[in-house]
Amino acid sequence: MPAVATAAARIAVRSLGRADYEPVWRAMQAFTRERGAGTPDELWFVEHPPVLTLGLAAKPEHVLDAGELPVVRIDRGGQVTWHGPGQLVAYVLVDLRRAGLGVKELVRRLEQSVLDLLAGYGIAGERRAGMPGVYVGGAKIAAVGLRVSRGCSYHGIALNVDADLAGFARINPCGYPGLAATRLADLGVRDTMGAVQDRWRQSLLAALEAA
Repeated sequence: MPAVATAAARIAVRSLGRADYEPVWRAMQAFTRERGAGTPDELWFVEHPPVLTLGLAAKPEHVLDAGELPVVRIDRGGQVTWHGPGQLVAYVLVDLRRAGLGVKELVRRLEQSVLDLLAGYGIAGERRAGMPGVYVGGAKIAAVGLRVSRGCSYHGIALNVDADLAGFARINPCGYPGLAATRLADLGVRDTMGAVQDRWRQSLLAALEAA
């Protein structure tokens, strides 16, 4: 997974294509564990095969019907979510101390990157108090979950592009019974996954590298 340097040469971007969840998670852990004070930050884009992940606060009762899906308990914050094809995940490996960012500000910037992406498509997104992520008309289109270790973040934000939203019916998304999900395809966006990634990469880098 060769890195592509950004114009500012401050964040390396990697496109992982479609990859199983657990090896990517372990790679994030290893990167964070082994990075030094001068290691450049990285941004990884990936799609996962269908999987349910349970964060540190997740309650088993929020998994309604896992069926054949693997269920992986992981080390990010938050509750339960679904990942699968058609959902683009951006993993954000940032030295927060070096960047002068707190966790709340990082979450705000990740959300802002999606709000800016949506605005570029003529879609009005919104935040909801006490419910991290991005929403359109009350339905969740992007979910945020992070881990900070040694002052550095990993995990990130997941955006529904043209995913089969039936996966969310198997859970109480983010611990909220009945929370609706939406996707770009249902909002009139016909861009390919690659085109969405290119546009989101620009808004993510702009948000992360803002002064």
